[in-house]
Amino acid sequence: MSNLSVNFAGVTLKNPVMTASGTFGSGMEYGDFVDLSRLGGVVTKGVANVPWPGNPTPRIAEVYGGMLNAIGLQNPGIEMFCKRDIPFLKQYDTRIVVNVCGRTEEDYVETVTRLAKEPVDLLEINISCPNVKEGGIAFGQDPKAVEKITKAVKRVAKQPVIMKLSPNVTDITVMAKAAEAGGADGISLINTLTGMKIDIERRTFALANKTGGFSGPAIKPVAVRMVYQASHAVKIPVLGMGGIMCGEDAIEFLMAGATAISVGTANFTDPYATIRVIEGIESFMDRHGVKDINELIGAVDQ
Repeated sequence: MSNLSVNFAGVTLKNPVMTASGTFGSGMEYGDFVDLSRLGGVVTKGVANVPWPGNPTPRIAEVYGGMLNAIGLQNPGIEMFCKRDIPFLKQYDTRIVVNVCGRTEEDYVETVTRLAKEPVDLLEINISCPNVKEGGIAFGQDPKAVEKITKAVKRVAKQPVIMKLSPNVTDITVMAKAAEAGGADGISLINTLTGMKIDIERRTFALANKTGGFSGPAIKPVAVRMVYQASHAVKIPVLGMGGIMCGEDAIEFLMAGATAISVGTANFTDPYATIRVIEGIESFMDRHGVKDINELIGAVDQ
């Protein structure tokens, strides 16, 4: 029997497959399709210190090779999340990773402080959403801001902290190093690329927000490259994501240096996607005689 378990920032995952924030809710919508106990972890939709209404509609558009979204991190706020979502997830034998969003440093600190007393395993701090900006720029696009907000979160966090990085930067390694310098226990990447679609019949933007986050299989080569670069720039583990549709895609990220991966857009086209990815990894390991998945992490440099 092959070993699929990995250690991410001191937390043991039964396998490296998790859900990408915003594509799986907190698992409630997928419970009829997926046994959440088979997943390495469930990464929740972004949650803030207060409820957010999100962006005006339309806020999703299909594009070649993926989709655009400008949801604007609509969420019910931390109190409702702790009352409803955490108890639901605790029914399952899986790791709970809470994605935290905010508009200011104080927002993040308030939410992370509230989560300190909750039975969750990891925190993923979203400083890189292209649709939610502070002072005209996402936190994740300024290395000084990345380091500062990481330090602020780490001061109050009781769980390991993963900083989610934006790909919409000149050099991803600069941002990865800034997160590490701030004390991050891990980093996750990539978040969505900034994209746009024009409705030529209506001569207007397909999204009310004009721009949105581009996700799906078309972004995978960019994601693999950035995961490779980031994993070589820092000593902390990397959670890789971006266009993973099958087990072979996941293996590619692991070989590039990711310790674990998240499946996102694939959940919309196939609600069983996460399970199929796990089974695809197992099948690859069987075919190649790999007994321990850790052999594959960073394998392209071995």
